[in-house]
Amino acid sequence: MKHNTIKTIGTSEFVNMGPIRLRQPLPTQSIDMIDPFILLHHYGPYEISEAHNPFDLGPHPHRGFEPVTFLLQGEQLHRDSLGHESVVKSGDVQWTTAGRGIIHAEKPSAEFVKKGGIIEGIQLWLNLPSEKKMMPAAYQHAKREEFNVVISEDKKVHTRIVAGELNDLCGRIKTQTAVNAFMIEAQAGGEQSILFPKSHSAMLYLLKGKVTVNASETLELDQKQMIVFNQDGDGIHIEAASDSVLLFLSGEPLNEKVSTYGPYVMNTQTEIMEAMRDYQMGKMGFLPVN
Repeated sequence: MKHNTIKTIGTSEFVNMGPIRLRQPLPTQSIDMIDPFILLHHYGPYEISEAHNPFDLGPHPHRGFEPVTFLLQGEQLHRDSLGHESVVKSGDVQWTTAGRGIIHAEKPSAEFVKKGGIIEGIQLWLNLPSEKKMMPAAYQHAKREEFNVVISEDKKVHTRIVAGELNDLCGRIKTQTAVNAFMIEAQAGGEQSILFPKSHSAMLYLLKGKVTVNASETLELDQKQMIVFNQDGDGIHIEAASDSVLLFLSGEPLNEKVSTYGPYVMNTQTEIMEAMRDYQMGKMGFLPVN
């Protein structure tokens, strides 16, 4: 296997988003986007209780992309204008196709707030191609136990296939574009190779622990946390120096112009203005505050 060479190595700086503080490895001052991935937020861990609950995202719209949540710890209540209401638990993934428009809200479930605990997760924005930006909205919720898992030869690395394909096993999520999303849990000393198409943009983000990538670069919290790879190999190899958790993403670049504003990802500024107008006119549906 020829390893993909490393294009950039990034940190994961903290940013303020309203009342919460979170890590933002994408975008940064040096990386605008990794086509087709627009944004990556690593939120938490937050201590949640009845006296302290900063993570309450009330109803808000999206259009033109797929907002995805990988929940690492805790419980979140999801509601949307399509009528879905579900409790997303640790290890679950919610994959929303905003398409022409959806309104959703997320917050810790009332039961979780009452008992208290930790919430932590990843919010990913995956772009949609121009011909699918106005498709009907959709929502998928997959539970941790529903994912296919690739286990390394040494039995120390478990790779959950959220979307895409690895070692002839397929992901649970139906995607609109060619994309892989794997959640990797590695015990110290464990090794695993991750193969993916040469045409894909790819990145690896460290959530916990310390790993060596391609026997050359080390990812470690608060130092180097994300690697972006060139499109010049068959895959990558990881070796865990300590118990680690990582998110691997790869996707076929769309190579289209991107225009963003707030919760909208379109191709032109005119389409952004149309999205704002359609939301104000109620064309993206309705979701009451609760």
